Amino acid sequence: MIIKRLFSKAAAFGLGVASLAWFSLAGAAGPVDEIPVTVDFTQEAALSRSKQLPILILFTAQKCPYCERVKQEFLLPLQRNPEYADKVIMRQIEYQDRSRLVDFSGKSTTAAQFSKQQKVRLTPTIKLFDAEGRSLTEPLVGLTTPDYYGYYLDRAIDEALEKIRAPSR
Repeated sequence: MIIKRLFSKAAAFGLGVASLAWFSLAGAAGPVDEIPVTVDFTQEAALSRSKQLPILILFTAQKCPYCERVKQEFLLPLQRNPEYADKVIMRQIEYQDRSRLVDFSGKSTTAAQFSKQQKVRLTPTIKLFDAEGRSLTEPLVGLTTPDYYGYYLDRAIDEALEKIRAPSR
């Protein structure tokens, strides 16, 4: 009986500790469960300049299963990986959104106008930019090769980072 009571108290204590740990982790993971939506590229540009990082923009659409797959299988795992905090700034915009957006030059536009200016016609599209809004790599358009997508994404991030950090001539 005493052993049963001790086991019961130990189990309750263990469950309490496990619950606390889970809630702590869940709370800590909150900010990395979504890719931030950008509304002002001048803020992203300032961050890019200060950290010498490229800006990855995911152009997405509502009810786009491929966009969601790119986020869940590729971008969010990269965002959770501490190594990528020093490699890339990740943001997203909905390519048909008509809400206000500040472009890299500080001019007011919309996500739809910016996407059109960037020649984004299909989603998901990933483009990597420098702080001036210049495209650094070929865009990744669609999700045609999921088995190799991570490789292509990693290669594009590394290429963009190399261009950002290359010494000026």
